[in-house]
Amino acid sequence: MRDCNVFTLSNGIRVVHQQIVSTAIVHCGLILDIGSRDENIDNQGIAHFWEHMAFKGTKKRNTLDIITSLDAVGGELNAYTDKEKIAFYASARREYFERAVDVLSDIAFRSVFPEKELEKEKGVILEEMSMYHDSPEDSLQDEFEAVIYKNHPMGMNILGREETIRNFRKKDFVSFFRQHLHTKRVVFSCVGNITLEEAERLAHKYIAGFKVAGGNGRRKKFTGYKPAQQELRRIVKQAKCAIGSDAYPIHHDNRIPLYVLVNILGGPGMNSRLNLSLRERYGLVYGVDAHYTAYSDTGMFAIFFGTEPRQLDRCISLVKKELEKFREKPLSKTQLAVAKEQIKGQLAMSEENNLNLMLMMGRSILLYNRVPKLEEVFDMIDRTTSLKLQEVAQHIFNEKRLSYLTMLPA
Repeated sequence: MRDCNVFTLSNGIRVVHQQIVSTAIVHCGLILDIGSRDENIDNQGIAHFWEHMAFKGTKKRNTLDIITSLDAVGGELNAYTDKEKIAFYASARREYFERAVDVLSDIAFRSVFPEKELEKEKGVILEEMSMYHDSPEDSLQDEFEAVIYKNHPMGMNILGREETIRNFRKKDFVSFFRQHLHTKRVVFSCVGNITLEEAERLAHKYIAGFKVAGGNGRRKKFTGYKPAQQELRRIVKQAKCAIGSDAYPIHHDNRIPLYVLVNILGGPGMNSRLNLSLRERYGLVYGVDAHYTAYSDTGMFAIFFGTEPRQLDRCISLVKKELEKFREKPLSKTQLAVAKEQIKGQLAMSEENNLNLMLMMGRSILLYNRVPKLEEVFDMIDRTTSLKLQEVAQHIFNEKRLSYLTMLPA
């Protein structure tokens, strides 16, 4: 990874910039350290709804102005919300970089939450909720998060509940905005053939003027994970299954070893152990995946697959068998070397996507106040030993710690 430039504006917003001269496209984004975990049961879904409402009008732009601002020049304007972040981002040709920064700062900081648009957008989000409910894979993941993070905001659906969505008013967004948004929780990230001087000029022009008082909302820490089992009935043909547990937070020393383990177990490679067993050897599934997501104070390890209902127990048994192998026997030198090269190659390839790179840089500044070089990450991977992987497996893959969620045909 090339060196990044990092500086702080007078209002406390940090800026991270990387010039890549070989591209005609610029990617930029405002990443906010605010997410669905900052909600409570009474305003569940407001972070995601806020993301939607940012596109519905500011003091100087209406909805159509915002939509067409970059579409008209072949660019893109988008956003996402997750458990701990809201990101607004744009992609455009280099000559429209200033327009992108102008629009991004406007929608992120100066939305007016017009009541007419608010009422219309309620219908849009309710349809989005119906769409996800009709997707068993998405529903399974959401429901499993609720199992792992029971009675905690981390386990609440990002989209919210129908009741809260219907009841939101403009004052609710203003209150949430004031409670949680602080300039020290915001990063502006940009990647492309943009000089540092140009990035500084536009950041000072469009972002440095944003001032906010407050933003002292505190997150409820997650503690006390307890393994659980739950069965759901849905209108599906396949049986869907999730197996997993809580895991290490983002700053834990065992984060990298667990990433390596999960990649071997069920990462994107066709040579993952679960894919070789459940699909290639026995033909029981079309796909099986393992994931590890690290958050600020917790993490989640999960395996997802779907199969014929009559084959569910066998698949679960095969998954448990693969987990047991990691606990009982360390990887050989050859297996470890292959695993390390595979994950390093995947990470290197991901950095070739400049949009992903821009978002990663912004998240890294929020988490570490720096952007680790790829070589640093490679070094941490290379220092991982077979015994460390076995130690982590004996903890995270411990059968007594595992939770199970099954979704069966109604």
